[in-house]
Amino acid sequence: MSQEIARITAIETAVDRDHAGADSELAYYAPAAAAALNLLADAVNRGGADHDDVVQALKSAGVHSAFAAVLDAAAGAVTEGMDDPFDFDDRLHSENLQAAAGQVRDAFQWL
Repeated sequence: MSQEIARITAIETAVDRDHAGADSELAYYAPAAAAALNLLADAVNRGGADHDDVVQALKSAGVHSAFAAVLDAAAGAVTEGMDDPFDFDDRLHSENLQAAAGQVRDAFQWL
């Protein structure tokens, strides 16, 4: 009789299940980043940290800069991938990503 409660033989991600974006490393990195932030939120909830301490820790760690850098990189990828540099839809998409990056930076400036 086995004493094991469970045996993990494989880990399946949403990417593996849905076959969505399976060719991209981003499909694996983005959920990992979200999981890390969720762990941080859980730690804050359990620890009952003061608002100012949480904000200062996030600023010190550069979370806002890292998230904004992801959005900037996405905007750059859109721009580099444009066939026509005057395509309104592609330019708008890139500019929206850049604006979102700026808003992330601004949000932390005001906290």
